[in-house]
This record gives sequence, structure tokens and C-alpha cells, in this order.
Amino acid sequence: MKHFLSIEALSAADIHGLLASAARLKRARGAHGSQPLAGQTWALIFTKSSTRTRVSFEVGIRELGGFPMFLSKNDIQLGRGEPIKDTARVLGRLVQGAVIRTFAQQDVSDFASYSGIPTINALTDDEHPCQILADLLTIEEKLGALRGCKIAFIGDGFSNMTRSWMWAAKHLGFDLTVAAPAGYQPPGWFLAALAAPNVRVTADPLVAAQDAHVINTDVWLSMGQEDQTDKERAFAGFEVNAGLLAHAAPKHLVLHCLPAYRGKEISEEVLELHADTIFQQAENRLHVQKAILVELMG
Repeated sequence: MKHFLSIEALSAADIHGLLASAARLKRARGAHGSQPLAGQTWALIFTKSSTRTRVSFEVGIRELGGFPMFLSKNDIQLGRGEPIKDTARVLGRLVQGAVIRTFAQQDVSDFASYSGIPTINALTDDEHPCQILADLLTIEEKLGALRGCKIAFIGDGFSNMTRSWMWAAKHLGFDLTVAAPAGYQPPGWFLAALAAPNVRVTADPLVAAQDAHVINTDVWLSMGQEDQTDKERAFAGFEVNAGLLAHAAPKHLVLHCLPAYRGKEISEEVLELHADTIFQQAENRLHVQKAILVELMG
């Protein structure tokens, strides 16, 4: 694996291998036998704000022996309109790898192509692949295995999180139901390209939650959509709350990739009741990202 750009581009073997590596690295934290990034500088190029992604990547790169260099759009010429391909061709001669958190998926693909160095997608509008691996690792730790799991995603049906979840379901074969209001469901062309009969879509969150082992949600308004109040109104009735969870399997998990807006996509009561899982999920970003870094250096 030279780059880590999307869940779509992975195979089931890739995903299982990364999850197994992440579990090993988590157990060995503080006692690593090697530092595969020793002597390397990795650029973290972020045009979107971040807490968990930035901190987990900076810590992970340091724990693997490397030096992270954080570059916001205001720190480099991208913020003044320099083409991504030119930035890539410069940084490709100066650093050993790049982690990019931005808007357009094409920018990450172009950077990987023009830079010639290992490139990691730390979030785009199309996918959030690092987060999905952390979610899958959390499910394995809590439930023992993904096989046989029924997973529900309640919220925006075509966000970067939902798209990544749907590709993961296609590759791994678990049952996924996406509940989203009309107008915010995956379009037909995407579902046709996905071609995954184990992925279903409904406008009824209670249908998605029925007997689900995992209930997953995310903010209704992604970064850059904060002023879309009409969109937020469309999600009335899609809050993950005690009433909805009454339909889930008896020993269910609740996941949220954070930040969470209590009283909107998730209730305060439910978030606090499932806080141990949700913050374990946040911690697991570190371990899966270290597994990705190690794989790219292999």
C-alpha cells in the first residue's frame, strides 16, 4: 500500500490487516520494538479545523519516531491559491509523507500523484477513512467481531462518514441500514456503483434501529454547512435518544465520531450513558493511524 486515500479503494484483507496491526500497536504502546518513522518529517496539511485528527496524528507520528510538521492553509501558499499539484511537487522533495484534511477528495488524490510520497486522507467531503477504521476497531473490541453485526447509521445519508460506512459494509459484508430524511439519502447512482445488497436505506430511524447491535450517528451539518438551517430542520425526529435505542438489540453500542451536538443528533443522556465507548472510539484514532503509517512504510 503506497497511499491511504479511501475505504472504497481498500480490500477486505487490507481492512482486516490494518485492524489487526492497530490492535497490536495499541497493546504495545509505550514499548514499541521499532520506530519505522525515525528520521522522517511528515507534513500535516489541514484546511479544515481539527481536534482528534490533528492530535492523534501528531502523537502517532512522534511515537513511531517521526517529526510532524503542522501546516494550516494560512501557513502555506495553498491559502493564496497555489495549485495543489505545485505544493505537492515541492513538499515531495522535502518531507517523507503527508496527511491531508481538506474539502475535495480530488485534492488528496492529486497530492498523492504529484508528490510521489505516501499520502493519507485525514478527511475530505467524500470520505473519512481513518475514522471508520477506528469505529471498526472499537466494535471488534466491544463485541468481539464484525461478522453478524447489524449496524445502523442515523443521520445524513450521504456525508463522508456514511459513504465510508457503506464502502466498509460492501467490503466486509456486515448488515448496514442508513436512516436519513428524504433529500439527504444516498443517490441512486451511488447505490448502483456500490452494488451492495447488505446496505439498505430508509427514511424511518426506528426501522434502522430495530435489533441493531451498533447505532452510529454524526453531526447533521458537516464543516462548511453551518449556515444551512433548512437542512437541520429536515432531521427533526432523527435524534439518537432513549426512545430510539429501545428498538435496538439488548447489548448495543452507540458510536459518535465527535464533536457531538447534544440535543440535536444525540441526546445528552445517551451520549453520557455510552461515553466510555464513544471516547474509546476517539482514542482508537491514534492506534489505527499508527497502523496506517506502519503499513505505508512497509
